[in-house]
Amino acid sequence: MTAAAALERLLGRLPLGWLQLAHNRVRFLAALAGVAFAGILVLMQLGFMGALIASVRLPYEHMNADIIVSAADMNTLADGAPVPRQRMYEALAVEGVAAATPLYFGKIDWKQPDGAIRTLDTFGVDPAARPFRTPGIEARRGDLALADAALLDARTRNAPKGLFPRIAGGETYRFEAKNRTLTVGGLFELGGGFVTDGYLIVSDQTFLRLFPQRAPGAPNHILLTLAPGADAAATLARLRAALPAYDVAVHAIPEAIAREQAYQTTQRPVGIVFGFGVVIGAMVGVIIVYQVLSTDVADHIKEYATFKAIGYPQRFFLGVVFEEAFVLAILGYLPGLAVALGLYKLVATVTGLPIAMTAGRALVVFLGTLAMCALSGAIATRKLARADPADLF
Repeated sequence: MTAAAALERLLGRLPLGWLQLAHNRVRFLAALAGVAFAGILVLMQLGFMGALIASVRLPYEHMNADIIVSAADMNTLADGAPVPRQRMYEALAVEGVAAATPLYFGKIDWKQPDGAIRTLDTFGVDPAARPFRTPGIEARRGDLALADAALLDARTRNAPKGLFPRIAGGETYRFEAKNRTLTVGGLFELGGGFVTDGYLIVSDQTFLRLFPQRAPGAPNHILLTLAPGADAAATLARLRAALPAYDVAVHAIPEAIAREQAYQTTQRPVGIVFGFGVVIGAMVGVIIVYQVLSTDVADHIKEYATFKAIGYPQRFFLGVVFEEAFVLAILGYLPGLAVALGLYKLVATVTGLPIAMTAGRALVVFLGTLAMCALSGAIATRKLARADPADLF
């Protein structure tokens, strides 16, 4: 069965829209390419936005904590003033809190053999505590008690080829950082993001040797674990009442994730750029489809005038143009989706970003493509709606 026959059976009439599009194959293919390009642009921008959101969530999800205490001016894990260690002891005195541990944060440069620099977000932890639930960290946590020992993120991007398999096989790896020699005795898996290539875990004592300007009594964050059966909301309220709001903020881990994601996507340039990319992609699609449909209407204006003169209502013309719009939307979206899937895989492989297509995103972009094409079709038929048939000849 041909496409025209299938559409005729579906619509219950001759598929004028399809026939008009298929009549000029060059213009038809150009229109499909335009719709596909707009779809690819939107899908890629949403993919990058999703990767940004996912990369923000990664370190929080690996924390073995229910609540995080940070500086009042903190927007991300990487910024904000240090927190007085005294707040940890004050938090431990609050009903419902079972354990507390300080978390130090800094950045170090890992120089590669080829001279390239990789940025590692570095966490300093108490080896006797359990600040992370990541299997690789938990299994080798005791090794961190050794001076200058470290655990390295096996998903750090652009690391020397073959390094991670050798470390996993038992080879000890050393590298220079902050005028010290760090010994990597184990690996864990977390993954980099837009501002870091990977993560490094060291003990709090090693951290303070790497960052001698930092004070032991001023960690970046304090991780709290609730007692079994404790009410999270009530404990949060007690903590906020007990700890001074002028220098610390107390958030449940899901709340902290949501706050940082909102900050990264609405106030940081990278998130705003991705948002504008989605808008621009939609605008490109509307313009391309409008140009195609308005040209098609102009090419067949006399035929439309004849139909209008013999009494065909405006909804008939809208139906024909919407038919063209939906054909363009569906046939243009599918190759765009296929190309975007390939690009997602390429970007994930090259950059290590957590970018992946979701069913929800694919559906939203498909519905958006339909709406974009429908809007273009409605605009393209305005001349028919206003004109007298005699004026169209």
